[in-house]
Amino acid sequence: MAARPIWRGHLRLALVSCPVALYTARQDSGNLHFHLINPETGNRIRMLTVDQETEKPLSRRDLVKGYEFKKDNYLLLSDEDFESARIESSSTLKVEKFVPVDSIDPLYFDSSYYLVPDGESGQDVYVVLREAIRRAKRMALSRVVIARRERAIALLPIGPGLVAHTLQEERDIVDAKPLFDRIPDMKPDEDMVKLAMQLIDRQTGKFDPADMEDRYEARLRQMIEAKLHGEGIRPEAEEDADRGNVIDLMAAKKSLDKIGTAPKGTGKSPPGGKSAAPAKASTRSGKTAAPKPPARKRA
Repeated sequence: MAARPIWRGHLRLALVSCPVALYTARQDSGNLHFHLINPETGNRIRMLTVDQETEKPLSRRDLVKGYEFKKDNYLLLSDEDFESARIESSSTLKVEKFVPVDSIDPLYFDSSYYLVPDGESGQDVYVVLREAIRRAKRMALSRVVIARRERAIALLPIGPGLVAHTLQEERDIVDAKPLFDRIPDMKPDEDMVKLAMQLIDRQTGKFDPADMEDRYEARLRQMIEAKLHGEGIRPEAEEDADRGNVIDLMAAKKSLDKIGTAPKGTGKSPPGGKSAAPAKASTRSGKTAAPKPPARKRA
């Protein structure tokens, strides 16, 4: 089945515009889905939509939206009411400004959509705008109404087209200061920083989308397949959490001194003529900051 656009309208820069459509860039791709089951009967359970007071079952298609203006009092809104609140970004992506590609922290990036020409009309304008944004190494900032909410978006070139990233509002971002204030204000040991940079160099490589595979889901699939055949799988051994010095850099230094410290793939040898051996990546848990988006530094 052909993909359907979630929004259709015009992309406008000053007096230049072209018809465009937005398509979601994400799909479930056969992700595992589970149902709630009554363990006594083995049957699925059914969720009912009922009136809170009368407990009478209702069909969702017969319901309307309501705004609670005071406790348990609702103003009912129709589709016509929502239509009357339309603004320019409901049908037009007006480019408001351009910013450097690395000027927006990845923390603000939310969902991604493909922005493509809508029909043959205006394709030449679309191609010109895409190429100009690419050469300028900028992001185009605009706004669009999706699901009855106006979202700020950043437009970036991707291959022959454009991708639109919706941006989180400042009010929706949790303030990090109370958390980061717990981090001691201390100067790092420069020798240890250099050592850490050597470790980074040794484990630097090219981004591969396959690196993003959900290994937990793959393990779940193995377990499900095994249970379907009346078997089981042995849980993988977990590393013990170390609440002390999480990474012993001095031990790492001794190890590097033995195997050499040339960055992987450089072809250089460390002092003494030893060749650098591939380093095994640490599997300790920890969040990794997402790379910056354009120039597709962010996947």
